[in-house]
Amino acid sequence: MPDRRFVSQLAHNEPVQQVFLASEKLLRPNKNGNLYLQVDLSDRSGSINTRMWNASEDDYKAFENGDFVVVDGATQLFQGTMQLIANRIRRARPDEVCEADFMTLQSADVDRMRARLVEILAKIQTPPLQRLVKAFVDDQSFMDKFCLAPAGMKNHHAYKSGLLEHVVSLMELVLVVAPRYPQLDGDKLLVGAFLHDAAKVDELSYERDIAYTDEGQMLGHMIMAITMVDDKVREAIRKDGMPMPEKLITEIKHMIVSHHGEYEYGSSKLPMTLEAVALHHLDNLDAKLASFTQLIKDCPNADSPWTQYFTQIGRKLYKGAI
Repeated sequence: MPDRRFVSQLAHNEPVQQVFLASEKLLRPNKNGNLYLQVDLSDRSGSINTRMWNASEDDYKAFENGDFVVVDGATQLFQGTMQLIANRIRRARPDEVCEADFMTLQSADVDRMRARLVEILAKIQTPPLQRLVKAFVDDQSFMDKFCLAPAGMKNHHAYKSGLLEHVVSLMELVLVVAPRYPQLDGDKLLVGAFLHDAAKVDELSYERDIAYTDEGQMLGHMIMAITMVDDKVREAIRKDGMPMPEKLITEIKHMIVSHHGEYEYGSSKLPMTLEAVALHHLDNLDAKLASFTQLIKDCPNADSPWTQYFTQIGRKLYKGAI
């Protein structure tokens, strides 16, 4: 096989013969009734929408979502977006797959961020919040999943260990911002940053491709996180026999259910405390910068200082001087 070209490196009208990770495959009819296969192919640099024309049921069944596949085809620029037209897709043999090609974050990065997460959480001074956080950090199964899970399906940090990267970045923001606003309780804000997306460890499945679990699809991570917090509160009380301030825990839960900031974005409540307002805006800042950075990175317009127009954000993005 030729030397690997990552998704972010692919140019218009470039022949492709290499391994990708397959997800979200569909068999669809075109306007003439002929079937075609649509699938997202990805590596550590991003994903590319792929079509195989005149496909059959056998082509569709030749691999599963989450499989590594070998693809023969060529790229083409269509309406400002790079796509791949496949002539052939088959399941890859183990000896054809280099796992490092599909890891956005390397193990050393993950270990470093995990240590930093624990280091920041150790700064919390409020005793009940210390106890709550300890119940999570001492749960090895939870922490292992927390350090492996993505932060989402598509929008931002949508890769393994993306949740850890997002949360550590957000907590670093809290350490900078909270001291500048004395009216904010920095400990509450740190715990909110830690737990706001914590239930994504169970909302999503991420052994190979990223998908929603049944529970994640039906409940969502904000509702699931409330159950997680309740469980850890009970666990903390069992360990030391001390009560947990109910109003304080309610404020932590409120930050979780309101952190998307608007009803139309999935929050069941609007932010009503200063910490909830701060968490929403800091979370949105980190997510938006990560998302827009990825859009710029994936832009196929290599010779232009501008990206193509993105319908999902209603604008082009300026990449800077070439």
